[in-house]
Amino acid sequence: MLRRRLPVLLMVTVVLLLLHGVPWWLLVLAPTPPTWLIVAGTVLFGGAVVLFPLLMVRGHGRHHDDRAARLADTWLGLLWQLFSWSVIGSVVSAVLAVAGVGDPGRSRWIAAIVAGWVAVQASWGGYQAMRVPRVRTTEVRIPRLPAALDGLRLVAIADTHFGPIDRSRWSSRVVDVVNGLSPDLVVHVGDFADGSTEARASQSEPLGRVSAPLGRFAITGNHEYMSGAVAWSERMTGLGWTMLHNAHVVLESSGARLVLAGVDDRTAARSGVSGHGADHRKALSGVDPALPVVLLAHQPRQVADAVAHGVDLQISGHTHGGQIWPFHLIVRAEQKALQGLSRVSDRTQLYVSRGTGFWGPPFRVFAPSEITVLVLRSA
Repeated sequence: MLRRRLPVLLMVTVVLLLLHGVPWWLLVLAPTPPTWLIVAGTVLFGGAVVLFPLLMVRGHGRHHDDRAARLADTWLGLLWQLFSWSVIGSVVSAVLAVAGVGDPGRSRWIAAIVAGWVAVQASWGGYQAMRVPRVRTTEVRIPRLPAALDGLRLVAIADTHFGPIDRSRWSSRVVDVVNGLSPDLVVHVGDFADGSTEARASQSEPLGRVSAPLGRFAITGNHEYMSGAVAWSERMTGLGWTMLHNAHVVLESSGARLVLAGVDDRTAARSGVSGHGADHRKALSGVDPALPVVLLAHQPRQVADAVAHGVDLQISGHTHGGQIWPFHLIVRAEQKALQGLSRVSDRTQLYVSRGTGFWGPPFRVFAPSEITVLVLRSA
């Protein structure tokens, strides 16, 4: 057991040392401050290296200590920003050194600018994460959409991630905005919460007030398989939402029809939850091939199966638009799509929401949240 875990432990240790070590070097050592500042900074970063993983385990492990989780998540967000801009600062410092700018003035100015910029960015990013998202409206032309459904308003929310920070009031305000958009139907594209249904009951309760004449529909995201997918499916059903568990419904308005389908998250098959696993064939079984299909699939990477099954539009979340710059580079490389509308094939289009909430670190940096309005247009 220890032999199998050793490579993972070594990798985690190296990552922790790099994340803490680079800012420590740029902000503490390189400026050559007084000895007492070097000692204080070293104690701060050294203590964080030890305390951070303990808080993460305490907060997100079997204890589910929300106070520990809040501290760990906040430090993770700050640390990522410190690391990213310290790397950039180190590159700038090296360029200036080659240009003949001497030390210690160069390093002190770089350290001050990086520290000040991260403080400003973290403050703004924290505000962006906690605010009610902006409404983002996009028209999507679907050639096979009946003319009678032209202008249909589909409102999508995703990645609410109800978690250690109590956002019950935020959740209620999001629902007020959604209802104020006069949606024809509303969808939630997964990642409802981090934590049990009992622990997040007050935050999820406002979802029961969402109103749309054609219905409310949801699918599981990858985080449901960390927090009890069955329990969360039952919770959403109890709040009046229809879970599309590899299933579809045929929506009818003004005598015209549209298929709305949903599949489980791509991680479901290896989650150990019986009967779960993305199954496009099952979800679209019996669908009239003449009808347009809108598919809910949590991860953009699932669009390859959507193309294979002739889906007209896939709606996804999961990416958070990167959430904290420059993490978007990693997300884009892994998911191939980050946010917004794109065309994947002659028939299939993909819309990726930047997400309505946030995961973990309470920051959104250059990746604003959104409540999505998709106005469907016919040919």
